[in-house]
Amino acid sequence: MQRHYLLYIVCLLLSSSCSSFLEVDPKTSISGENVINDQTSAEAALNGAYVALRDYYSVNFQSIAYLSGDNVEWTGSQSQIQEFINHRVNAENSTIASTWNGIYQAVNRANNVIKVLRDNQELDIAAEDRGRILGQAYAIRALSYFDLARIWGGVPLILEPTERVGQNAGIERSSRDETFAQILSDLSAAEELLGETTDRFIFTKKTVWALKARFYLYTEQWAEAISYANRLVSDTNYELLNPYYSFFKNNVTGTRESVFELYYNANELNPHRGQWQPQTNGGTRQWAPNAALVALLTAPETGGARSELIARDNQNRWYGNLYYRSPATDPTYIIRIAELYLIRAEASARINDYQQATADLNALRRRALLSSRTNSENQAEILLWIENERRLEFAFEAHRWFDLVRTGRAQQVLGINESFRLLLPIPYSQILADPSLTQNPGYSF
Repeated sequence: MQRHYLLYIVCLLLSSSCSSFLEVDPKTSISGENVINDQTSAEAALNGAYVALRDYYSVNFQSIAYLSGDNVEWTGSQSQIQEFINHRVNAENSTIASTWNGIYQAVNRANNVIKVLRDNQELDIAAEDRGRILGQAYAIRALSYFDLARIWGGVPLILEPTERVGQNAGIERSSRDETFAQILSDLSAAEELLGETTDRFIFTKKTVWALKARFYLYTEQWAEAISYANRLVSDTNYELLNPYYSFFKNNVTGTRESVFELYYNANELNPHRGQWQPQTNGGTRQWAPNAALVALLTAPETGGARSELIARDNQNRWYGNLYYRSPATDPTYIIRIAELYLIRAEASARINDYQQATADLNALRRRALLSSRTNSENQAEILLWIENERRLEFAFEAHRWFDLVRTGRAQQVLGINESFRLLLPIPYSQILADPSLTQNPGYSF
């Protein structure tokens, strides 16, 4: 009790880090109808939402996704980061607090845009532009809640802009099903509003189709997952580039492989690069491929062209080389067409269409310069092939941990003894700031 009391005093003194649900920074957040009053200010507010999305996808969210899986090791000294690898994450972990705040920052900025453009029809914005801006805000909010749900399960659904600290106090957590229902509602709203154009850096109807395919895979609605994946796979604007590394090497961005990637520039660098690159390249190499992943990527029968994801430094240490640019303008890859192939493969296997599942799997293996799998009628075998393919295809993208959790394989593969650890604890700073916010089962506070 004394420990909790001391933490409470700290929160009172440092209220900016213990505020309920999200930080409100008037210097960067745009809220209120007096701020968004025309197309220019609406575009600026939307850009602010993209900035928040790029921010939480730069390090914090990725730390959880990478280090909770079995591809990446932590070489730094911070014990709190090691908690993800050990699957002993505490509610006081600073990374989960930063991730929670960062994602809700994106939610809040999307809410600002949604409220003003939805409720104020008198704004001097053409209908087409209003729909385009509003649709992107719905999509940003959908992706943000999807990422919250993947980490914590059901979360508080905040659908109005927050203008002051503590405004959200008393909003209880929604269930996981309610959270997923809100995600689907936002995706459907975005789908209706956005145009069917190809743009790899902002949300369009096509981006939403890709997110819906992923959503339906997670919710085990196999026919819908296949249907939405088909729309992208059959679109000639997207293709599996050959060889595998063509989508990221030689400083390329926005290739035909990409469905949606977050861009950065010299004025807004992507900290990913510093986490992966070794000291000789100006990085810290705190994220590094572990021995198991290196063995898979360097073996000709499993790695193939994907061996280009790793390299050695002057001390013969392996490092990840997906993020390598100087200055650190590397994009963060959110959805590639490869994911749509593997979504269709997995969903097809689930409905016993093994021929389609194997065909999609082999499309990726051929472009990775690997031999094709022979046809099989064994569902478990094919699903394991797909699981292993996803592990290497997205070795340094935020998939592996979430894939193992959603398929019920995390405990077996990662040796997790306590099932409650498949969801992370709600940050203690949030619990302390708002008693109505309940902790995930199994965690002490």
